[in-house]
Amino acid sequence: MSVMERFSLEGKVALVTGGYTGLGRGFAQALAEAGADVVIGARNEAKSIQAAEDIAASTGRKTLGVRLDVTSRLEVEAAVAAVTGQFGRLDILVNNAGTCVHAPALEVTDEQYDDVITTNLKGVWLPSVVTAKWMAQNGGGNIINIGSISGEIVNRPQLQPVYNASKAAVHQLTKSLAAEWAPLGIRVNALAPGYVKTEMAPVDKPEFRRMWIEDAPMQRYSTPEEIAASVVYLASDASSFSTGAVIITDGGYTVF
Repeated sequence: MSVMERFSLEGKVALVTGGYTGLGRGFAQALAEAGADVVIGARNEAKSIQAAEDIAASTGRKTLGVRLDVTSRLEVEAAVAAVTGQFGRLDILVNNAGTCVHAPALEVTDEQYDDVITTNLKGVWLPSVVTAKWMAQNGGGNIINIGSISGEIVNRPQLQPVYNASKAAVHQLTKSLAAEWAPLGIRVNALAPGYVKTEMAPVDKPEFRRMWIEDAPMQRYSTPEEIAASVVYLASDASSFSTGAVIITDGGYTVF
């Protein structure tokens, strides 16, 4: 196998949670362009279906959009059953769905705390364990958790302690599952992006530019498409000896 062939995802099937917008949409598109058939699962079924159809039209790959609340075991089990039932396999899971509350700790409500921790942590846990049960019985697979530099640093100037804690937990969960599931043929890695221009991150706002952009060595933000290339790497045989890794892609932001 040549080095470029190792990056190919031909014959693979990938499920991307929260994949109809932002980073998730970029991940789903890139996986399809690399050769995978792609399933998008999110709470908004209509938008998931539309994104899947758009990806199919632009790449020629088989796609599917499904309703998926990552905090519900029943919905996760139904989504995995839909993927494996239609495609006969599930090789790649990208746990991308997430949410954030920008507020100092003393102002965070119990409801906000529960929402962020449940979505960002349980929403990685449930798809991972349900998918891993299927993968363990069908030759293994590959799980990619979307963490954040917020799991490594305290962001400025915005305050988001609950989000930061949730992403740090995702990084540690990644390592724990990687160690446990390596004998089952399942690799588990995490990607920790820096500041990316999406609906969730207002990178263009002047009040954020100095600390978000100018503080980074590369002095720019990323795009979803740029980050998505790292997901393809982690999903492919190019990273076949990597598990339990947290790959930071942040323009050098965390080196200072």
